[in-house]
Amino acid sequence: MFDQCLYFNTTALARALEREWAKAFKPFGLTPSQAFMLRAVVEHPGQLQGTLADALAITRPTATRTLDGLAKLGLVERWSTERDGRESAIHPTDSAVAMMKRIGAVSSEVTRRMKRKLGNARFDDTVSSVRHIRTTLE
Repeated sequence: MFDQCLYFNTTALARALEREWAKAFKPFGLTPSQAFMLRAVVEHPGQLQGTLADALAITRPTATRTLDGLAKLGLVERWSTERDGRESAIHPTDSAVAMMKRIGAVSSEVTRRMKRKLGNARFDDTVSSVRHIRTTLE
C-alpha cells in the first residue's frame, strides 16, 4: 500500500532504529537523543548551544530540552560566553567523558549488528542516500 511512500518508509525505519538504539542506551539511563548529543558535546567541548542544535539537525528548543536532561544527570554544564550572556557554551563533565568509551563500544556493536543484517555496502549506501535526501530537502 505504501511501498513507494518516502514518508511512510522512513518513519517506519526511524521507529525501528529508535527501538534498537533505546535498548542499547538504556543501561546508561540515556535516550538515543541524549546519547548522540552527549557524544557531540564530548567530541567538541565548548561549542555553543545553537551550533550543537544545527550539527544535530534539531531545533534550538529541542536542544534545550535534551541538554536540560543531560544537565540533570550531571553529564553537561552550560557556561556563559563572554560574547553574549544569553548563549551558552556546552561542556561535558568528567562523568560524561568517562562514560563515552562504554557508549562508543555499545554504539559500535549496534552498528556491527546492523551491518551484519544488511551487509556493509547496503548499510553504507543507505546512510549516504538518506543523508543526501535529508540535506537536499532542508
